[in-house]
Amino acid sequence: MVKDKIDYAAIEEHIRGILTALGDDPDREGLKETPGRVAKMYGEVFDGMNYTNEEIAHMFDKSFEDGFTEKRNDIVVVKDIEAFSYCEHHMALMYDMKITVAYIPNGKVLGLSKIARIADMAAKRLQLQERIGADIAEIMQLASGSQDVAVFIEANHSCMTARGIKKTSAKTVSSTLCGKFETDTAIQNRLFMQMGR
Repeated sequence: MVKDKIDYAAIEEHIRGILTALGDDPDREGLKETPGRVAKMYGEVFDGMNYTNEEIAHMFDKSFEDGFTEKRNDIVVVKDIEAFSYCEHHMALMYDMKITVAYIPNGKVLGLSKIARIADMAAKRLQLQERIGADIAEIMQLASGSQDVAVFIEANHSCMTARGIKKTSAKTVSSTLCGKFETDTAIQNRLFMQMGR
């Protein structure tokens, strides 16, 4: 059920305008198909904009319940999920992004690939790194039924590395802690040990 809110024709028209505004000719050989290519690329890299967090959670809430019906404090961690996104301030690439997602199952566990897909879809929007973490945490809570979720993100931002201050080695690290990961020091310590920190 892809809604696809993206208006490809409008993107093509605006990319033609940008090329003209840059002083180039959008009808020259090398640029003739560029507006269409950019529209297609935007459809792919901004696919997450087609869905709410609730819809993404519903798409990836496939779970396994055997053996996880009792209340426990087992921590599931999926580390180093590779992703990228685009900063909403400059539409600049956030790259070399590594996302770690942890949660404490509450009666069911999600398929591991679903966690990576949730991270990927949350990143496929015009975003702030901090909001990516918050979105992933909310989607994980909805999909897993657990309030105990933690998300850590490390990324490079081309709005800092390729323009402006041009600090090429600067990385941004953010964390979102929910439930026991925010309130229980012992569980925080177990998480950091499990993550190798």
